[in-house]
Amino acid sequence: MEPTEKQHEVISSDGHLLVTGGPGSGKTTISILKAAQIADYNLRPQQKVLFLSFARATIARVIEAIEEEKSISDNIKRHIEVETYHSFFWRILKAHGYLLGLPRKLDILTPPEEAIALSSTRSQFEPDSKLSDEKKKEKKDAENAERCRLAADEGRVCFDLFAPFVSSLLHSSQRLRQLLATMHPAVVLDEFQDTNAEQWNVVQALGRYSRLIALADPEQRIFDFIGADPDRLDHFRKAFTPTEIDFSDTNHRSAGTDIAKFGNAILKGTFDQENYEGIEVKYFDSNPNQAFTTLITSTYAARKRLAKSGKQDWSLAILVPTKKMTRLVSDKFRAPPAGMPAINHTAMIEMAAAILGSGIIAHILQPDSASRLDTFISLMCSYYQGKGGDKPTKTALDEAARIRKAYDKWCSAINSGKKPPGKSILHATFEVYDTACAKLRTGEPNQDWQTVRAVLENGKCKRLTEIAKEVRNIRLLERGTQLREDLTQDWRDNGSYANASLIVQQAFVQEHFASSAKPETGVVVMNMHKAKGKQFDEVIIFEGWPNISRLKIVANLDRIVRFNDRTKVDASCRQNFRVSITRGRQRTTILTPEVDPCVLLIPEQ
Repeated sequence: MEPTEKQHEVISSDGHLLVTGGPGSGKTTISILKAAQIADYNLRPQQKVLFLSFARATIARVIEAIEEEKSISDNIKRHIEVETYHSFFWRILKAHGYLLGLPRKLDILTPPEEAIALSSTRSQFEPDSKLSDEKKKEKKDAENAERCRLAADEGRVCFDLFAPFVSSLLHSSQRLRQLLATMHPAVVLDEFQDTNAEQWNVVQALGRYSRLIALADPEQRIFDFIGADPDRLDHFRKAFTPTEIDFSDTNHRSAGTDIAKFGNAILKGTFDQENYEGIEVKYFDSNPNQAFTTLITSTYAARKRLAKSGKQDWSLAILVPTKKMTRLVSDKFRAPPAGMPAINHTAMIEMAAAILGSGIIAHILQPDSASRLDTFISLMCSYYQGKGGDKPTKTALDEAARIRKAYDKWCSAINSGKKPPGKSILHATFEVYDTACAKLRTGEPNQDWQTVRAVLENGKCKRLTEIAKEVRNIRLLERGTQLREDLTQDWRDNGSYANASLIVQQAFVQEHFASSAKPETGVVVMNMHKAKGKQFDEVIIFEGWPNISRLKIVANLDRIVRFNDRTKVDASCRQNFRVSITRGRQRTTILTPEVDPCVLLIPEQ
C-alpha cells in the first residue's frame, strides 16, 4: 500500500506512540508497516516486535495481512510475533509463575472447567437477582478465594487470574521486565481502549523498557463490564507522553459508502442526511413469524448479491443483541417457516455447554473400561454444573445433584444384588448410552462423531438429546482441523480412539490460543458483542420486537437498547450499535419492528 501523510507520520516517529481512529481507518495496517520498520532497523537477530490483541479473529486477520504484504520480506516477517493478550500472559506465567509461590507445573482452567470448579461455591448462594449488594460481594469474594486456592494448591489457573498474576510478577521483578524488553523491544497494543486495570498494570510494566505503540478507537469501548476505563487513553498519555496521531477522518474498510458516517451519526444521535449509501433500514411486523420471515428473505437476498459478485470466501454476518437470539436465529435458519429452504450457517454461541457435551461424545468414542459408567455420570454432572458458565441456574445445579443421587441409588442396588430402582431417571439415559457405545467405529472421526451425536439426539433421554443439540455447533472436526487429524492419528496408532477424551480437551485449550484461524466466511450468526474486531462483506442487524396486548406493550425483550426505552440509552449501547454497523464493508441492513423501531434510529429532539 502507499502510505498517506498521517501514516508517514507514524512511520517516521520515534518513541512511544498513540494512534487513534475509527473502524477501518488503517490503524492496524500502518502498525504492521511500523513493526516491519522496527524489525528491519532496530532489532538484534533473536528479538521480535510483539503485536497483542484481544480477539483471535483480529490476530488471524493481522497474520493474514502480514503474509500478504509484499513490501515486507520473509525474514522481517519472522521478527513480528502476533498473539492474544491471554496467550502472552500465559507464556510468562508458565515460565515464571513459581516466583509467586505457584506450583511449578501449571494448567489452564478453561471457562467450563472453572464453572464446574466453582459450582459448589455458587450453589451456596441464591440467584444474583435475589441477592443484596452485600451478599453479591460476599459471593464474589468467595469465588475469587476459590480461584486463588485452585491456582495455589492445584496449579489450575483460570483466565481471569492471568493478568493479575503477570502484573504482580512484572512489578516485583526488574530482571523479568528487562528480560521481556530484551525479547520484545517494541510492543503493539491493539484495541488498547479495552484494557482493564490489571492489563493496564502489565502495560505500564512493559513500557518501562519496551517501546509501546497503542492503537485505539475512543468510541469503540464496549467492554465496560470487564473493567475497561473511559480514561484509559489519558492514563497512557500521562504515563508515557506518546507521539499522538489521529486517523479519525480516514475510512478504508467501507470506502465508497456512508457506513462509517452512519455509525458516527448513531453516536451523536443526529442524522445530517436522509439516505446513507450502504445502509438500509427495513421494518417488520411485531410477531415471530413475520419477523423471522423478514430476516430469512433478507438473508437470501444478501447471499444472492454476494454470490453474484464473484468474490471467493464472501462473508455475511447476522448480528443480534442477545445470546438467546443467536440460538433462536440459528434454529430458524436450520428449519425456516413456510417450507422455505434452510440457510447453511455457523452460529457463534456461548461454548461452555458445547465443550462439555463434546467431552461426553469423546468419552463414548473411547474403548470400554472398568470405570466407564462412573466417568460418564461424572461428565453428565459436570455438564449441568458448567453449562451456564459463570451464571449457572439453580435448575441446572439441582439436575446435576439429581443425576448423582440417582446413580448412587443405582450402584447401591447393583452392589446389593438387586435390580436398579424401576422408576430411576437413568433407565432411558443408560439405554441411549449403551446404544451409542455399541455403534461400529469406522476410523473416520467426523463420521463416527456424527453417528454418536445422532444416537444421543434421537434417543429417549431428554438430557442426552439436549447435549447432542449443543454439540452440533462444534466446528473443530471440519476437514483439515487439528482435532480431526489428532483423532485420525489416534485411530491409526491404536486401532481405536484410545485417547479421545484427552485429545478433545486439549483441542479446546489450543483453540482458545489459536492464531491461525481464518476469518469467518459464509453466513455467520453471532451476538453483537462478538463482532468486535471482525469485518464482513455484508452485515444484517436483527433485533427483537415488542409483545403487544390490548394495544399496549407488555414485554420488549432482545432489543438493541434495553426495552427499547429512550431513558436506557447510554454511551455503551451507542458504541455497541456503532461497532456492529461498521463491521460491514459493502452494506449494512438493520431490521427493526415497525410499530416500535429502535430508538437509536430516531433523531433526538
